[in-house]
Amino acid sequence: MALEYGLDRKTLDGRYKILKKLAEGNFGETYLARDEKRPSKPICVVKRLKPKYNHPKILELFEQEAVMLEKLGEHPQIPRLLAHFTVENELYIIQDYVQGHTLRKEIIRGKPLPEGVVTKLLQDILEVLVFVHRHNVIHRDIKPENVMRCKQSGKLFLIDFGSVKELGNFLMNLQRMINSTVFIGTPGYIPKEQARGRPRLCSDIYALGMMGIEALTGITPYFLQEDSLTGLPLWRNKVKVSDRLADVLDIMVCDNHNRRYRSAVEALQALTSTLVLPPSLPLLVSSSPSNPKKQSDLNSSELNQIESETVILSLEQFEFETATIEPSFNSTTAYQINRSRQVAQGFIEDLGNNINLAMVSIPGGQFLMGSPEDESKKFDAESPQHLVTVKPFFISIFPVTQAQWKAVAELPLINRNLNSEPANFKGINRPVEQVSWDDAVEFCARLRQKTGQNYRLPSEAEWEYACRARTITPFSFGETLTSSLASYNNTSIHNAGVPGKNYCQTIPVGSFPANAFGLHDMHGLVWEWCADHWHDNYEGAPFDSSVWLSKDDSQSRLIRGGSWKSSAKLCRSAYRSWNPQDGRGNILGFRVVVSF
Repeated sequence: MALEYGLDRKTLDGRYKILKKLAEGNFGETYLARDEKRPSKPICVVKRLKPKYNHPKILELFEQEAVMLEKLGEHPQIPRLLAHFTVENELYIIQDYVQGHTLRKEIIRGKPLPEGVVTKLLQDILEVLVFVHRHNVIHRDIKPENVMRCKQSGKLFLIDFGSVKELGNFLMNLQRMINSTVFIGTPGYIPKEQARGRPRLCSDIYALGMMGIEALTGITPYFLQEDSLTGLPLWRNKVKVSDRLADVLDIMVCDNHNRRYRSAVEALQALTSTLVLPPSLPLLVSSSPSNPKKQSDLNSSELNQIESETVILSLEQFEFETATIEPSFNSTTAYQINRSRQVAQGFIEDLGNNINLAMVSIPGGQFLMGSPEDESKKFDAESPQHLVTVKPFFISIFPVTQAQWKAVAELPLINRNLNSEPANFKGINRPVEQVSWDDAVEFCARLRQKTGQNYRLPSEAEWEYACRARTITPFSFGETLTSSLASYNNTSIHNAGVPGKNYCQTIPVGSFPANAFGLHDMHGLVWEWCADHWHDNYEGAPFDSSVWLSKDDSQSRLIRGGSWKSSAKLCRSAYRSWNPQDGRGNILGFRVVVSF
């Protein structure tokens, strides 16, 4: 009989009495049970693969995986595999129950742990991972929730090795055959190569390193900013820690997997001996002031590599106002707006005739693209939600204005003629509109020709990442939108918002607060062209921030953000739409990005 939902369960396989559900993930569920056929009736853990993942090939792989799980269970700090079986094509494994608590009760946001405690945690976990990696097994989801401290012995146990997790990886390899797109791991702990479906032993080292940094700083890894040159998380200036431990952690979390410790064996050796750098693998350390690497420390080949990959920019600081909208305790209004001042870095591009283009730096990182299943007013095109790794880039603070458009449109032709004053609603500081995708691409080409920099339209992933600015709410400001935060059609409300002023046309850019990255007008005002072709959903979408193109080059192009004419639900961070690439209208504009 199949396991049913709810706490009132019958006995599974005539033996395991289900007591309660412990947890539920993307691929499976975990239950606490009692083994009724053993004399002492011990407590055990039942893991069940969800029915939608019962592809025949997976049933075969399930048997193969059980052999490996049995070998891993030989380690005293990994729960033993007690049994595995199928019931009506549903997969189950039974493992030892470890009584205790996960490290999430010890690694708490906002409460940094002492260096000695963190070093001991890393050493204890690495000692278990050495055994795992010697069997050539990758855990793929190292995080505080998957490390248990045994109540009886105080030792750390590595958990969640079950077939539920392993079969998720098999699903990734079989995605074409079963038309499914998945990733294994947790945002903030998952390295770039694993997000792309190519995990390595050192992927576990990255996750453990991020966990160590989290324990030292009290900051969730997902919210750590990254150095735009090295890809390293910027954390060393947030806590007092020895250079030695900091150097080891920086190698563990290096963006380039070739510069990390290759397995738990090397990482443990580095942590417990005088070894810091892996042999023949130079590390480009973060620009954080804790331990800068001087030019004199680099050999000629390293200098050549840096010179060929790095562009020197004169960056300056931009101060901006941002806002968040939160539930109000005032009975007269459902929400209140909290405003604050922040600073971002960027540069100014001189377009001539006192016309400038302000570009802001967007740090690299990872985010969940698309909308969650429970988001109000979501559309099927916003699914499935998937993890995307984004490289650092710069993006214009505002949509391209009519003054900026005219300055570039008067530059020499590259591929097509441009109307220097196409907008319907005139104003030099209003966004340019009535420009097609082809027009926007020509604008970028002329800008490239003038500046020598690779100006282009953003990919859809870059656009949503920049719009969200590390938020997971429907809007970068919060759960709803108001007319004091954006220009949109406010006759319809979203998530208990209130009706407000309708502008019925475009207005000057920057009239509202920016998001946390310093970007204005990402919600409403004008739809913004992206470089990608339109796809009906995210099945098969790339796991990096590259442009997603179709074989048919005439296919419609992506537009994002909504406009002054759009309802609030169409201005959400996840909402996506399309327009023919030669289409024009007084709701269509764009902004530009540049990467180096």
